[in-house]
Amino acid sequence: MGSGELALTGLRVIDCATLFAGPLVGTLLGDFGADVIKVEQPEGEGMRTMGTTASGESTWWALVSRNKRAVTLRLSTPEGADVFRKLIADVDVLIENFRPGTLERWGLAPESLLELNPDLVILRVTGFGQDGPYSQLPGYGTLAEAMSGFAQVNGWPDGPPTLPPLALGDSVAALAGCCATMFALHWRDHGGRGQVIDLSILEPLFWVLGPQASLYQQNGTVPGRQGNRIEHTALRNAFRTKDDRWVVTSATTQNVAERLMGVIGRPELAEEEWFASHHGRLEHADELDALLAEFIAARTLDEVREAFAEGQAATAPIFTIADIMADPHYAARGTIVEVDHPTLGPLAMQNMIARLLATPGRVKHPGPTLGEHNDEVYGELGFDPERRARLREQNVI
Repeated sequence: MGSGELALTGLRVIDCATLFAGPLVGTLLGDFGADVIKVEQPEGEGMRTMGTTASGESTWWALVSRNKRAVTLRLSTPEGADVFRKLIADVDVLIENFRPGTLERWGLAPESLLELNPDLVILRVTGFGQDGPYSQLPGYGTLAEAMSGFAQVNGWPDGPPTLPPLALGDSVAALAGCCATMFALHWRDHGGRGQVIDLSILEPLFWVLGPQASLYQQNGTVPGRQGNRIEHTALRNAFRTKDDRWVVTSATTQNVAERLMGVIGRPELAEEEWFASHHGRLEHADELDALLAEFIAARTLDEVREAFAEGQAATAPIFTIADIMADPHYAARGTIVEVDHPTLGPLAMQNMIARLLATPGRVKHPGPTLGEHNDEVYGELGFDPERRARLREQNVI
């Protein structure tokens, strides 16, 4: 049972990044108890109008900005920069994704912020990093998905390179950014100091693509597109059932591959010499896939799942979001939670990305309204109502 305390209680974070990669780092930290202050321009950021519902509310904003306090601040003005320095003086983490050189141009260079707060961890998220010939290119995840090599290997052999239908590059970068931030905080809290983290969206996605660089260096291999197959093992594909559903199979270990042959009634194939290695099964992938396709096409989804469960082989249906919302496992695990939204009412969204059994995270509220916490946060800095009113008149907040 959890203690009720959140793992990052007491950690203070300023999130002044836009769209996905940087803000998602703040989301992850906020989910586990960090006090995340979302800093936007007074006009609001673009995510507020993305993924709108019939009621005109952005579901992306509600998700990515959940658990955050929202303030407005124009950093590009001297007055705004001065307010920002006061915000930074007593926080642990700053997340920003401005084009390289922007903070410096505003008089907010990381070096000066670290002089003001030596324990500060500054996460700088860009498309291609703070240096290098591409550093000034627009930093969109789509560009990273192309230049990392992901699009080149995604899709069908006879089709074009294919971009993902989701913010994949941003999401992978956010996970890497959250890890890097916690690495830096651990070092700081064990005798080190604050530091700058240079995180590109390109490099984490390149990292997860596996040993492509090693293979190319050693033998000149350039991976191609394989559809639902995978280059290092066979018996991995998607197949249509008799009732027009889709299932996937995965048999990446020898014993599961052998059990799968028993399920489809061809145990003798597991005795073949070539079946004893990944390379051998890859050479016979067309033959094996044809046998699997024939077996699955003759059965309904329920019959396929029952046969695979009985034979202890691995399969799963391809779910739509409608399937997910009705699935008993998702329900039993609480993988989807409902949060009270001020205009939409109960709003479903993903729960915590991982379960910390002693200090579980929590979704307290969806993304806040523009400047919702201005009075609260700036009041904590000692700004009286008159000063806050002046800043509003000057269009600084």
